[in-house]
Formats: sequence, C-alpha cells, structure tokens
Amino acid sequence: MKIKKSLGRQSHFLGTKIRNLRKRNGLTLEDLSSRCIKLDAEYAPSVSYLSMIERGKRVPSEDMLAVIATVFQKSSQWFLDDAPEAQDITPEKGNRGGIKGMALEPSFLFSNEILQIAIPEMLSQTGTTGRQFAHLLIRAHQEHHQNHFPDLERAAEEIGLKKMPLYAEDLMEISESRGLKISWFTRLPKAENVTDSSNKLVTSYFQPPRTVYLNKILKNNITRLKYELAVHIGHNVLHNSDGEKSIMVAGDQTQYDIQKEQIPSSSQLDAQDILHAWRDFECSFFAAALLCPKVPFRQLLDREGYEIDVCKQIEVSEAVVMRRMTAVSAYPHWHYFDAYAQGKLKAVYRGNGIPLPWGNMRIVRDPCQHWSVFRMLNQPAAGTAAQFSILNENGIAKIYCCESIKVQDLNSASHVLCTGIELNPAISAQGHDATLLVNELQKLCIENGGTCKIPPKMKTVLNSVARILNINWITRGIEQEAQLICARGAVCPRKPSCYSNQ
Repeated sequence: MKIKKSLGRQSHFLGTKIRNLRKRNGLTLEDLSSRCIKLDAEYAPSVSYLSMIERGKRVPSEDMLAVIATVFQKSSQWFLDDAPEAQDITPEKGNRGGIKGMALEPSFLFSNEILQIAIPEMLSQTGTTGRQFAHLLIRAHQEHHQNHFPDLERAAEEIGLKKMPLYAEDLMEISESRGLKISWFTRLPKAENVTDSSNKLVTSYFQPPRTVYLNKILKNNITRLKYELAVHIGHNVLHNSDGEKSIMVAGDQTQYDIQKEQIPSSSQLDAQDILHAWRDFECSFFAAALLCPKVPFRQLLDREGYEIDVCKQIEVSEAVVMRRMTAVSAYPHWHYFDAYAQGKLKAVYRGNGIPLPWGNMRIVRDPCQHWSVFRMLNQPAAGTAAQFSILNENGIAKIYCCESIKVQDLNSASHVLCTGIELNPAISAQGHDATLLVNELQKLCIENGGTCKIPPKMKTVLNSVARILNINWITRGIEQEAQLICARGAVCPRKPSCYSNQ
C-alpha cells in the first residue's frame, strides 16, 4: 500500500501531530494507549512506545497508525507530511510563557549532535556571543517555569526564616553566621581584573575563601546594599562560596561584560559561560526571595493593591518589588522589563508571551515608540505611570496594562522599570468575550489615530477585573487613553503609520 511504502519518509510531523491532538483533547499517554487497546489490542501502542512515537524515536506501522487515527477520527493520511496545517504542528505553550513556538521537526535535524554543530555557526553569523545566548536560554527556562523556582524559594526561607523586612544589620549577621567576612573599599585593588569607568561602577565582589568586599558608596544606598549582601549570601548558600568571583556592578553592562571586556567576543559556547550565567540568575532570584519571602510579600501586595511604593515599607528597590510580583502573584500572565536607552534590556521576563519591543543582542532600528517603557525613557518623568496597550500578536488582539517608573542606578544612569499583565485571560474568566472587547477597542484606537479613551461599558468590565485582581494601577490606567503598540514599525497598525515617512 502507498502509505506503508512511504510512511518512513513521510512521518516527520507524525509524532508532533499525535502529541498536539492528544493534549488538545485532554488525554494522557495512558489514556490514549488505553483507548487504542479497546479498539484493537493487537496493534495498539504501549505507553512507552507511544511516547517514543511522539518524540520521533519510532515510526508506527500502518496498522498501528490506523488505530491511533481512529481514536482521533482522522484519516491515516492526515498524520503524514503532505497534509500539515500550522496549528497541527505548532507546540502548545499554554500559560507557561513565550509565544507559541516552532515545531522542532524533522526531529533528526534537532538532535544534540546537529545543534552542537549549527549553534556556534549561527552565533558567529549573527554576532551573538555565547554569553548572550546563555542568557536567552535562561530567560526561556524562566518563562517556561512561570518564574516559579521552589528550591530557591525554600533555600531563601531557610536562611531568612520568612522575616520581612530584613534590615541591613540582619543581613550582616546572616553573612557572619555563614562565615563570610565583610570588608569595605573605596578603590578597587590593582590586583583585581576589573575597573570602574564612566558607564559602570563596581559595587561589590567576592574574594575567596570567604571575604565580601563592598563599595563604601553602598552606605548611602541601603536598598542596594541589602540586595548585594543578599546576592553574596546566595552565592554562599547555593554554591558553597566555591571561589568563583561574584562581581556586582551599577550601570548598563552585565557582570560578564566587566570580567571579560578585554576578551574578544566568541561564537563558541563555553560551558563556564553557561554555568556563570545560570549562577548569576540563581543568586539574583535567591536575593529577591530572601528580601521578599513569598507568603508575607504576597500578603503585603494584597493589602496595598500591588502598588510599587511598597518598596519603601520593606526597604528594597522598586526593581526587586516589581520582579517579585511576577513570581508571587496568583495571576500568571506577567511581564517585566528593566530598560536602558539605546535599546539595552538589562532584564526581561515574559510570562504572558508579550513580544519584545526591541532586543538586547542588536539595536532594532524601528521599535514602536508607544510602549510605556519607551515613552518614559524619552521624557522626564516623576512617579509611576499606568498604561493600557493593545497589541496585535499573530493575528490576535491582546490588551495589556503596565506600570512603569523611571529610576537611576548608583552610577546615575537612568533606566525604566516596567511590570505589566495581559488582561485577555482575566476578562474571559469573568464571562466576557475578551476577543470581541479588545477588537472593538483596537478599532476605536485605529479610527482615532492610534489612541482613544476607553468607553464607559468597557471601563465597567475592566474595573471589575481590576477589583478581582486587586491591582490599583489597572484602575488608574483605565482613566488614561489606550495606546496601540506594535513590536516593529514595519507592522505599525496606526493610520497613518508612524513610520510612513521613513
């Protein structure tokens, strides 16, 4: 038969289609195997064999495929390469963060061996360093897990005993109890392979076997002092102070830029690069969890309506508060940006899959200037600002609300912190048609040149959502004009386009 003869070379999408069909129908591997057995026990796949089929490790026989096809009321031909539809081979991401991904098919092209050959070449051609790629992997891992890392939370709670606030003196005592010695400096010793410059300032570093060196400038910034102490405690707890230098800097460059600035960029993926980047993330997450333990911090946010200025009550920075919101909130659809001018994203989290307005691996020449984070970067600003935004993503209009604040780091460099949520799921949860509502608001914005006042009926729905989520800045954003935004000027939805004359 035709199918039997060509099945091996026409089955590259087969496993993906079966997996996606199974998940969309709410079936486990055991459920699907059981249903196949009921239809035809002789040709039904076992759970383990079905798993291998889905992962592209095995190709079913014609008879086995026929049984599986019958369960899903499809023809056997539908599962083969000649009949793919985008939605059939697009991996389901659910609410785990990130937009729907590409299908890694044919699977043999995505083997470890092939990727190890291809990735360095790709990095070399795009000018992406191994360190940048490591951060991209970590961000994807973070978004996949919706910013939930229970082991790091537990480690922080065991050290801080869920006490909030922790004062600088408390952190000094914890450091000493962990065998760390604190020393202060005003100038970096010449022996250190780091230097201060106009756009970066070394604020602390760890020197084995047990000394943490703190810049005296931190004495005038208690929130930063607490954070850096918490990071070094994290390094001690998580990595047993294994002698790896942990250098903290203020400015728009990463720790790695300081340590490696004399070394030419390389497309090679150094295993140490990946490890150091991961440890940076672990220590940073640990520090925030130590300063803002999950349960008491969530209770504080609930009492104060998720206001950013709760940072003053517990003596932490706005950045720590806004990052922790994404980790402790019961609502999963958050994003967070820490942005410097000229397209530098120092930190990104996208649990709601919002596209990036620009990248930190290259300068985007036509980023949409109507994102809240851009608007605040480009103008003097005091206090926080709430904004409702409508963004067309893969043909679906989505509505976001964010709160942004412009701050300065210890090196006097201005940057904007922005945290926000996607509201489509919350609107749908209240029984409203989110697609209809957002499409209507998008249409009004287009007709009005890109912005519009939110109509009273929509305000009622959104105010209801704001009360249920208990987020005050949603209520403030409702009173402002909604903004049409896009990821790139080439797809600007405004009429006329913001980039029509460029």
